Amino acid sequence: MSWWWSGAVGAARKTLNQEHGPLSYQSVALVVGITGIVGNSLAEILPLPDTPGGPWKVYGVARRPRPSWHANNPVEYIQCDISNPEETESRLSRLKDVTHLFYVTWACGSNEAENCKINSKMFRNLLNCIIPNAPKLQHICLTTGKKHYMGSFGAFMIAAHDPPYTEDLSRLDAPNFYYNLEDILLENVTKKIGLTWSVHRPGVIFGFSPYSMMNLICILCVYASICKHEGAVLRFPGTREAWSSYYEASDADLIAEQEIWAAVDPKAKNEAFNCSNGDVFKWKNFWKVLAEQFEVECGEFEEGERLTLVEMMKDKGNVWDEIVKEKNLVPTKLEDIGAWLVVDLSFGIEYPLDTMNKSKEHGFFGFRNSKSSFVHWVEKLKFSKIVP
Repeated sequence: MSWWWSGAVGAARKTLNQEHGPLSYQSVALVVGITGIVGNSLAEILPLPDTPGGPWKVYGVARRPRPSWHANNPVEYIQCDISNPEETESRLSRLKDVTHLFYVTWACGSNEAENCKINSKMFRNLLNCIIPNAPKLQHICLTTGKKHYMGSFGAFMIAAHDPPYTEDLSRLDAPNFYYNLEDILLENVTKKIGLTWSVHRPGVIFGFSPYSMMNLICILCVYASICKHEGAVLRFPGTREAWSSYYEASDADLIAEQEIWAAVDPKAKNEAFNCSNGDVFKWKNFWKVLAEQFEVECGEFEEGERLTLVEMMKDKGNVWDEIVKEKNLVPTKLEDIGAWLVVDLSFGIEYPLDTMNKSKEHGFFGFRNSKSSFVHWVEKLKFSKIVP
């Protein structure tokens, strides 16, 4: 399959001919979480003419109204809160032509027990609606993540597995909503003969979405923008281990490509796959890249009491409002776009690595240059007027 190769090496992709679109579709995707960090990549990649399984028709579901930065994607956008079973049934039961479901959303509760309850309800509501009403449904892709091996935020790294992480490692003995979602998936695919599944476990994702709570690059760009505005040094908010140890990332386009591959390739059915870029880097080097992108003075690691973004950014809401107004950015509030705890957790540990051997053994050889990926998504956030 040459398709994922062209994406990996950065070759120019074919553009969708919207004026003379396809007369018929081979596959119909339902992407739940279309404005999220992986959903946005699926929205851009699925409609392209060289995407396997295509031509694709794409339905996109999100809780909020369609944002301006998403408007150009050729997707039938459906605003729907899937935590509400009646609303889910009312708005999604008509989608009888769906052949592939991509579940790339989650909701955050106050603790992991609440995460399990909220996210289980959402996923059940969706499957209870789609499976009976979509007779052509062939495959369900579920996106979870590396916390499958590391533990939930409430028990982060307390009893984690010894890396590198492989997909056959046992579950940790602690609540984790990823486990609930997998159980619900396996329970429901048995309701339809021939229905297959795949689970995808990325780590920290490099991608584009102002609506994603887990978008580390967007959060760092907001932080760098505030430093630039105030003439401050870009200080590293993390531990020495995070500064100098090897780290890995998962490019959002790569995750989307792996999910599409798993949805259409017979060798990938009914399996769980890690998804990382295939290389490693150190934040002490990428910190210079971030500083260069925003023309701000690059700080070094500082010994002593650890810096955290939660503490450093707690009174910066008015500063961000000034930047948004002065630079004519897409209107956002700091509390919605700057989930500082995500960075503080990621930069508080020596990040564990996984392996992509299983994907390669099953036929997926996609990869990304993490530095190129990092710069690409920073530039896209700038181009889309999310950050200056």
